[in-house]
Amino acid sequence: MLLDTSGLLCLLHRDEPQHEAACQCYQTARSRWTHAYVLAEFVALGQARRLPRPAVLEFLNDLTANPEVEVVWVDRQLHELAMQLLAERLDKKYSLCDAVSFILMRDRGLQDALTTDHHFEQEGFRKLLD
Repeated sequence: MLLDTSGLLCLLHRDEPQHEAACQCYQTARSRWTHAYVLAEFVALGQARRLPRPAVLEFLNDLTANPEVEVVWVDRQLHELAMQLLAERLDKKYSLCDAVSFILMRDRGLQDALTTDHHFEQEGFRKLLD
């Protein structure tokens, strides 16, 4: 299961409506992975939501240190593939982070994303949080 930015927010912040569902999905997932652009986007989201920066950074440090979570570090080739996908989907409002997720999910043959983002459904994936 891909851990997307909105899914991470739901895991961290108990006041999020999907907190319990996110925790349950996370605990029962057979695999958990994310990528560097999600981590970067999550820091920005935490700031926008006025979450305490130390809590956000501690959460991410714990996540990346967790042996049950794989972090994919985005290289130039993956970044360029994501940029190409964005250029092919000009009618969509996808972020660069979304595009990296879609490419990685297709490469890995995965369908499930811990996310509230409807863009995943637009690309044929399952968002696990409403």
